[in-house]
Amino acid sequence: MSTPTVYDVAEQAGVSIATVSRVYRTPDTVRPETRERVLTAARDLGYVPSGSARGLASRSTGVLGLCFPDYTDPETENAAGDDDDAQVLYADQVIRGMERAARREGYALLISASLRGGPSDLLGRMAGQVDGFAMMARTAEAADLEVYAKRLPVVVLAGPPENERLDHIEVANFDGQRELTRHLVEAHGLTRLAFVGGPADSPDAEARFHGYRAACRDAGLPVPDEPDVRRGLTRQDGREAVKRLAFRPGGLPRGMLFANDQMAVGGMEELAANGVRVPQDVAVTGFDGIPLGRMVRPSLTTVRQPMRRLGGLAVDLLIRRLTDRDRPPESILLPVSLALRASCGCVEA
Repeated sequence: MSTPTVYDVAEQAGVSIATVSRVYRTPDTVRPETRERVLTAARDLGYVPSGSARGLASRSTGVLGLCFPDYTDPETENAAGDDDDAQVLYADQVIRGMERAARREGYALLISASLRGGPSDLLGRMAGQVDGFAMMARTAEAADLEVYAKRLPVVVLAGPPENERLDHIEVANFDGQRELTRHLVEAHGLTRLAFVGGPADSPDAEARFHGYRAACRDAGLPVPDEPDVRRGLTRQDGREAVKRLAFRPGGLPRGMLFANDQMAVGGMEELAANGVRVPQDVAVTGFDGIPLGRMVRPSLTTVRQPMRRLGGLAVDLLIRRLTDRDRPPESILLPVSLALRASCGCVEA
């Protein structure tokens, strides 16, 4: 079967080739219904913008890509005078690891964190400019990834593998949260716990919740079907979660486990604003191990995941795939470790 061209897409979508080009280059200039028709035709045909095909054939772009949802905390963007180093998020650490590894291999790194125009637009723009790319899980539909993976290497980061034909890296989210929950129960004697989860479509947050459930089951504690509160993944979401938990019958729990560090820091800020002491009144934990967790007071107990190593391995897998397109796909599970600090009642070494 011949490789589909822009002409094939234009014919199937009933538009001009100029319109197809604008969909990928300047999507905001195309009406949404027309843009969706073009993207659907491209997906059905298996079309990838020609720039990526040329780059893949010649290895001439010298660029690798990283795509991820824009999880920027609004407070981080708008706060004036904050120390930038204190605002390093999970994605920033992955980027650092990937950028260093790419530079070592002689590649530049192209980063796209905007979903304006939708995931298909994000993929289209990225694919036309890189030799291969890594993508955070659930950033785009599996069907879209399948199309692009036929033409250039794709590595999926985080979450369980959704496509066995793609290279994939994740961290031990379930194991880490289970061990952290066990620590609160066994080392600190806490049994009245609450888990603050992330969005239901976040595979990492869900894996952490299931690790929490497993630890509760092992300890003979009630096993919840859902997190006590579901929020986004920002500091403001952590604050809002604390407000909701405070109004539950019985008031605040004795221990609050947040699905990520950003929420946990926001939760501690809200507790402090209301005179609740951490950890004397409520123990607080997070997950990720971002630098901000070491800087807050009390310092945040968390599960430390190897974020920079995750980015570096993504580059390694892309390079291997560029060298040998027919090799079997790899799925890598990275271990995590507990960082026991003051927010749970531990004394740091």
